[in-house]
Formats: sequence, C-alpha cells, structure tokens
Amino acid sequence: MPETTETPPETGHEVIHGYLKTLDNSPGVYRMLDAQSRVLYVGKARALKRRVSNYAKPTGHSPRIARMIRETASMMFLTTRTETEALLLEQNLIKQLKPRYNVLLRDDKSFPNILVSGTHAFPQLKKHRGAKTEKGAYFGPFASAGAVNRTLNQLQKVFLLRNCTDAVFESRTRPCLLYQIKRCSAPCVGHISKEEYAAAVADAMRFLKGDTTDLQAQLARDMAEASEAMEFERAAALRDRIRALTNVQSAQGINPRGVTEADVIALHMEGGQACVQVFFIRANQNWGNKDYYPRVGADIDEPEVLEAFLGQFYDQKDPPKQILLSHPVENPDLMADALSQKLGRKVEILVPQRGEKAELVDGALRNARESLARRMAEGQAQTKLLDGLAEAFDLDAPPKRVEVYDNSHIQGAHAVGAMIVAGPEGFLKSQYRKFNIRGDDLTPGDDFGMMKEVLTRRFQRLLKEDPDRESEAWPDLLLIDGGAGQVSAVQEIMDELGVDDVPFIGVAKGIDRDQGKEEFHRPGQPVMALKRNDPVLYFVQRLRDEAHRFAIGAHRAKRSKAVSATPLDDIPGVGATRKRALLAHFGSAKAVSRANLADLKAVEGVSAAMAQKIYDFFHERG
Repeated sequence: MPETTETPPETGHEVIHGYLKTLDNSPGVYRMLDAQSRVLYVGKARALKRRVSNYAKPTGHSPRIARMIRETASMMFLTTRTETEALLLEQNLIKQLKPRYNVLLRDDKSFPNILVSGTHAFPQLKKHRGAKTEKGAYFGPFASAGAVNRTLNQLQKVFLLRNCTDAVFESRTRPCLLYQIKRCSAPCVGHISKEEYAAAVADAMRFLKGDTTDLQAQLARDMAEASEAMEFERAAALRDRIRALTNVQSAQGINPRGVTEADVIALHMEGGQACVQVFFIRANQNWGNKDYYPRVGADIDEPEVLEAFLGQFYDQKDPPKQILLSHPVENPDLMADALSQKLGRKVEILVPQRGEKAELVDGALRNARESLARRMAEGQAQTKLLDGLAEAFDLDAPPKRVEVYDNSHIQGAHAVGAMIVAGPEGFLKSQYRKFNIRGDDLTPGDDFGMMKEVLTRRFQRLLKEDPDRESEAWPDLLLIDGGAGQVSAVQEIMDELGVDDVPFIGVAKGIDRDQGKEEFHRPGQPVMALKRNDPVLYFVQRLRDEAHRFAIGAHRAKRSKAVSATPLDDIPGVGATRKRALLAHFGSAKAVSRANLADLKAVEGVSAAMAQKIYDFFHERG
C-alpha cells in the first residue's frame, strides 16, 4: 500500500479570517486554540466580529500576539447580552483554563478575616478564612494570618474578649491563664456580666469599623465618672484600655484619615516581569499588604496587566468601595460596572494624582518596585545555584523544577509524606503537597515503604493527568532524604512506572550525621560529597531542611487532629454543631457514652431519632 502522510492542520491569520463570515458584532468571549485543541488565549469583545478581524490581519501585531496567531488552529465563541457579562465570563475562563498567552495571577488564596461570633451569649473573637457561613460579624480582609493575629492580640488587651471555643467555654470551672495576664475578662466563670461583656463586644466592633475617636472619648468619660464615684479599680482598668487602644493605633502604621475603605493597587514592570502590590485599607486603618507576581510578557503594557489582575483578583473576593490604582486600566467604566454588580453597590476605580490617595498609591508603587528588585536579584542567584546543581551532579540541563521528598512520623504513628518544590523563582509554596500514608500493610516506621507509597501516588497521578508532559508539573530532579536504601526504593518505583528520564539523588547525613558532610547517592554511581564551603551544598541543605520543616508541620497537624478526635466523630449525622452541643451538655465524650436515652433527647438540637442513633452507637459497641 502506498504510504500516506497526514496534512498538518492549517494555522494562522487565514484560519481566523474564515470565522468572520459567521460572526456578528455581538459582545462575547472568544478562545483561540492550537492544533492539539489547547487553549492559547481567552479574550472578551464589545463586538466579536470587529475584534476577530484585527487578528485576521497579517501584519501590525506585537511579537507575542503574532506568535499566538501563528499557533491558532481554531477558535470558539460565546456571545453574551452585555460587555460586562463578557468581562466576568472572560476572567472565569482564564482562571479555569490558564491559557499560555493571557496575563495570569498565580497566587489567588483567600484572605483571613476577624469574626465576632453571633451564636453565643458571650461572643468569641477569632480568625476566619473561607466562606462566610458562620453567623456573626466579619471584618477584613487582612493581608495575612500574621496581620490578623497581631490585631487579635491587641484587641484582647484592649477589650478582654474570649477566644476559646464554645466547648472549652462551657467546661471551664475557673479562669484560664489569659485572665491572669489580663487578656480576657473570664465570662466563662461569671467574672463579667452579660451586659458588660456585650458592651465590650460593641466597643471592639466600633474599633474594627474605624470609630476610634468617639470610642476613646467615651472611655475617657467613663474613666472620669468612675473616678468621681471612687470606683478606682474600674477607673484604672479603663485607663489601661485607653493606653492599649492608643498603642494599637500607633502600631497600625499608615492610617489614612480620608480613606475609609479601599484597596490600593500598584504595578511595577521591569525586564519582562511584574509585581503588583496590594494594600488593604479598612476602617481608616492599614490592615496589611501583599505582593503578587502575575505571569506577563515583555510586550504587554500596564493597562492590560492591571485589568487582567483586577478581574482575576476579585473573581472570588468582594471588592471594596474604592480601588486606587497606580495606572489606568483599559476599560475602567466596564470594570467598575462589573465589580459593582458583583458587590451590589457602587465601586469606584480611581487613579489619584494628588492628595492623600496619591500618597498611598506612591507608597504602594515604591513597595512594588523594591519587591520586584529583590525578587529579580534572588532569581538571578537561584538560577546560578540551579546551574551549579546541574554541574555538580552531571545533569543534562539546569532543573526548572526540583521536588524534594521527606517523611515524618513517631514510631510509625500519624505518618505523613511531604513534597516541596523549588525552581528559578525560589520555593513554590503553592505547589507543596502532603501525603497521608495509607498503606495498611506497612510495618510501622518503614521509611522505604512510605517513600514508595508517596512516589507511586505522585507519579501515577502525573502519568494519568499529563502523560505527554505538556505542563510544568513534571519535575526535572528529585531529591530524596536518605541514602542507598531510599535510592534503591525510588529506583524500583520508577522502573515499575516506566519513568526512566527523571534523575533523582539521595541526600544522606554522612559521617557522624554531621551537617556539612552530606553524602549523595545516585543509581549505579559511587557515593559522592561536595566541599563544605560549596554554595551548591548549602543550597541542597536548604532544600532538605525546608522539606523536613514542611513534613514535621504536616505530621504535627495530623497528630493534633487525632488527639482532639472523639468517638462522636464516628457517629453518622453528628456534625460539628451537634458535637459541640453534646460536649457542652455532658462535659465529655465518655459522659455522652454513658448517658441514657432520655438525657440524650434533652440536648438542644438532638432529635429523638438522633438520640436513639447515638445511644445505639455506644451500646452496640460496648
């Protein structure tokens, strides 16, 4: 039979031109796909036909867009009723599909808030992250958990509100240490009335809303009245609260008087990289800042980057009343309309030129510039270290993704495997993974068996999700904490999976388990060591120590969860709310197990059927 050859699919502006016949000027979203149907780019358009006709032109494009057009083999279209809907849909698709030619926001975690609970007579003050499903008043967002913890500590000093759980609150018979160090008013044992505690809660909420001036004036009046009534102990307590409140305000840093609620967003671009700095201003207070490094190209301008950032940043977050930007975006009115629809009230997007708002933006821009300079310097140093790693261990090329594995357990109990990832940009913490060791047939403390399980699960998933290695998820080098035994175990797993082109190295402590005398084990090669002052050695030590830190943290979390577990967790239908109610009523899980049916029915939230189920659970077992 004659040999047949497949005709390569057509790509480029001629393919794009073919779609113009069926398009009209409706608003909508378009996707550009390559020959393998991978999404290259997602864009929105006020008029689809007009926008696509621009791509159909053979000339006049930036290098990035020209490359994208050359790779385009097909397109997909979705029409919308309005351009605002197109903008929202575009950002959703970008986050889902992560196209190669779009500006991508890499880190998009939720931000923590402070929650004043609304389910108890004596509300709890605590940190909250995630969906706002619990009843109560939320204040935030804060830039980091550290910013929340600092504010919570300060609020405890000023308002003496509890942070213990409801179950702990109900079980207390005497005040805890926080009462002794004047961080709590001990409502659990009646050292403060419900009315007085409610007043402290109201004051704390006033502070979190920014009403500090009136609050301090009120406290000063109360202190004067207490002094006149010769209630010197109460007057001294109020004086201490005023001092603590003053210290809190001075510790907040920049507290703008004329900006009640805003996100200050500044962008600095240099050398094909970008840094976006976000400051959170709430209640006239600076609640912290965070930097982001979106994926950009050398020929993208500031308006396009900022518009893409805003769309992705606020996709899962509520925007504030004002957004202060360092540069204008491409469609400010459209973006403001989209965010206003999301929030349900007006959102302003401003590029201030003078006054306090401009000073806030200048401060954020300075931080963005300095953060990007540090990142670029660190990246250059990291690149040199990766080059040195390749040279020291005879790798084909400097690795772009190094995965480091470690295990943690205590005599085999609560075993956890950990993987950390490093690359040219340093540690990639969003890529870290922990593995709960499942192997029932493993001997407790079998490090070789644990490593086999972790790597088997890791690479089976890679082979399933990305067999052609088209993503950046495949490692270029594995570092294993251990010596010849671990390397042999890894070799066995790799052979079974058919992965023979990912190099791996075992890092053993060496003579006297002394840091600096590490030995490196590689399949089929003699043991080697690096000089004590070699920067590559320090780099490997840092990678191994980070993996060890992460593994220990995961192990402690698992152990802590196991310690706090009770038999109630195993009863179908008993969730967190019923568990709290049972423990609050009976005091302990053991007391619940001994309770009769009538007592179980008396617990709030426990129906007769649920009481029977709880009773049967313990009595069938015992």
